[in-house]
Amino acid sequence: MELASVDHILTTTRSVRKRLDLARPVEPRVIRECVEIALQAPNGGNLGRYHFVVVVDAAKRRRIAELYRKACDEFLAPARTVYPPGVFESATYLAEHLHEVPVHVIACMDGRVEDKGVFRQATRYGSILPAAWSLMLALRARGLGSAWTTLHLMYEQDVAALLGIPADVTQTALLPVAYFTGDDFKPAQRVPGRDGTYWDTWGRTGGPS
Repeated sequence: MELASVDHILTTTRSVRKRLDLARPVEPRVIRECVEIALQAPNGGNLGRYHFVVVVDAAKRRRIAELYRKACDEFLAPARTVYPPGVFESATYLAEHLHEVPVHVIACMDGRVEDKGVFRQATRYGSILPAAWSLMLALRARGLGSAWTTLHLMYEQDVAALLGIPADVTQTALLPVAYFTGDDFKPAQRVPGRDGTYWDTWGRTGGPS
């Protein structure tokens, strides 16, 4: 395994919003290929209780985008009074252009766990999250960008009705997918691992030498 290439993909896979190429089509073959890779991710009991709904129909993407923009306005309106100007520029851009993004991928999992307690929730999300992240990495390696978004979940039932998603299936995220422009993604500024990693006891940093 060539570690430099693996580390490069892992450290430069960003949430892509403003740099999605809205004019370039995405081949269905590429989406299928990336989904097959994503399905190799670890999942609870190897039961595969998750699904990807790929939306390419223009009318359906337009309706999803309408709901997304509505949720964005409702969610960000109070937040804009607290955060500095520009913080939500990228998120707002995506909301305004989501209907133009050629592919929407909605990650779903079987069952409803919102009232089942932390154990059941963690168990189910522990399957869809690795698969969705693997999908994002596979897309990145092929020149496509995506972003983990959840605003549409404020209108989950409306999206479910639009796409025929059963009532006992939970939507977990919407990934807008398109080829990205440029290729100068870099590692982001993050809290150093040593500051958020605790050894044996919460708050104890450093660890063995």
